[in-house]
Amino acid sequence: MADLQSEHLMQMSAEFDDPLVIINGPVGSRRILYARRGVFSGARLKGDLLPGGGDWVRQRQDGVSELDIRFLLRAEDGKLIYVTCRGLFDISPELRRLIQSGGEVDPSEYYFRTAVMFETGAEKYSWLNRLLAVGVGRRTAAGMVTEVFTIR
Repeated sequence: MADLQSEHLMQMSAEFDDPLVIINGPVGSRRILYARRGVFSGARLKGDLLPGGGDWVRQRQDGVSELDIRFLLRAEDGKLIYVTCRGLFDISPELRRLIQSGGEVDPSEYYFRTAVMFETGAEKYSWLNRLLAVGVGRRTAAGMVTEVFTIR
């Protein structure tokens, strides 16, 4: 069995609008958070996270949030990169409230992980179409910051 190796690809950050909430739907509660703005930066790519994407979160009965994140990135050269992430966010209600009120919480005190995939037609970034990455996220009062690592 081959060992997994990772390499830092980039940091993505986003600010969100206030969530839209559907309480007690047939599969749990949902929070929809639309991205206002953001940026990404790494050794091989850099640019803006465009408004309009966001996170469609399902709050399970056990308190864990299932993440369904979709963003459109615009690299500095204008090329577009579509990003999809599926993941889990597990945090206590007390720590969530502390973060939302602007408090600092060490990310080691909660679990925020995503499987990240990319889609682009830009030849320069076509290598992204061939990899799976992992995001290690942290919440901020206004949004999130995620360190993205390629997996080999």
